[in-house]
Amino acid sequence: MELFLHLARTLNYGRTSLECHVSAATLTRTIQRLEMRVGSQLLDRGPRGVVLTAEGRRFTAYAEKALELWADYRSGSAEPAGLSGELRIFATVTACQTLLPDLLAPLREEHPQIRLDIRTGDAAAALARLDEGEVDAAVAGIPKRLPQTLVSRPVAVTDLVLVKARESPDLVTAGEGSLGGPFVVPARGLVREAAFRWFRRAGVKPVIAGEPDGHEALLALVALGCGTGVVPRLVLESSAVRDQLVELPADLEPLTIGLCARRADLHRPLIAALWGLRP
Repeated sequence: MELFLHLARTLNYGRTSLECHVSAATLTRTIQRLEMRVGSQLLDRGPRGVVLTAEGRRFTAYAEKALELWADYRSGSAEPAGLSGELRIFATVTACQTLLPDLLAPLREEHPQIRLDIRTGDAAAALARLDEGEVDAAVAGIPKRLPQTLVSRPVAVTDLVLVKARESPDLVTAGEGSLGGPFVVPARGLVREAAFRWFRRAGVKPVIAGEPDGHEALLALVALGCGTGVVPRLVLESSAVRDQLVELPADLEPLTIGLCARRADLHRPLIAALWGLRP
């Protein structure tokens, strides 16, 4: 059922095979066995790609409910002291190092039998992975308009800063209309959006030298002298290359980081335990 639900979200056998760590042949056989047991075709692989059949959409609702009941059963008693089971949490490498220990310490203290599965990756993908059901909770930047399916609770606020390699010969002051480039910005996400809003306010026409997926990779490119970067201060302060960088003054908006979960999951014992605790 988990494989089917992942495939129902991606509608891509290759992506589901890769992300669920099964071979394409195994995935195909699993879906075929499931269809035989259900007695109906659940997915149609046509020339325009994979689509759910009407019965597939009906089975998706059933599978989601069945797995939810199974997760609740495995979590044990609804009493907080008896909670067990697995909690999948997404966070960037920086958030793992700077925020998760304090955030999750009360949960570990009250419910030591809960198994924590921490997954890392690109910050811009955090909410999408949560909304698609790949994880149970995420520590991520909170957009001004959060999807209705999600809820968030702020855990930190960090400034966005402009940084350049310390050895760069042409350090300039921001806000004078003379800030040059090139710039290194994230490939996607809230920090990129904030950077381009600042470019417009400052009258800067940016030349983009690099667009890495992660903030840590961005700082590596800046340290190498590839350009001026925009990153959260939290990332800068925990970076191994921070001594090679210098901060430039710039009026960039702050970034709010929050603990996020699916609204429909707040009743689940594990999610409720996480949501109800404070560091």
